[in-house]
Amino acid sequence: MDDEPLEQWAERRERRRPARGERRATPLGDRPEQGTHVGPDTPRVIQEWNGWQWTPAGVTEGQTAAAAETGKDANARAERVPLPVFSKLPPMPEPWRPTQPFYRPGTPEQ
Repeated sequence: MDDEPLEQWAERRERRRPARGERRATPLGDRPEQGTHVGPDTPRVIQEWNGWQWTPAGVTEGQTAAAAETGKDANARAERVPLPVFSKLPPMPEPWRPTQPFYRPGTPEQ
């Protein structure tokens, strides 16, 4: 396994981290990790990144109000998502070839 240098790892990690002051909405309730489409009328807490952790910044009544509060940060979040490289394909496998010549019984050998 190839290990990447620490500098490259730190740079990649820093690109994924949120910017200071960025906001996100999290549903209040038993399952905060659920998607935004589940329970759109559920109250949401607005959290703000202070450079070290997400801190509460306010509460909204539902998903539409939360999207209005955090929508300006959507482009910044989308740019941090690493996209896969589609131009690289794995090497083509060698075709299967029998290791011994196969002769059908009853036919003359060549």
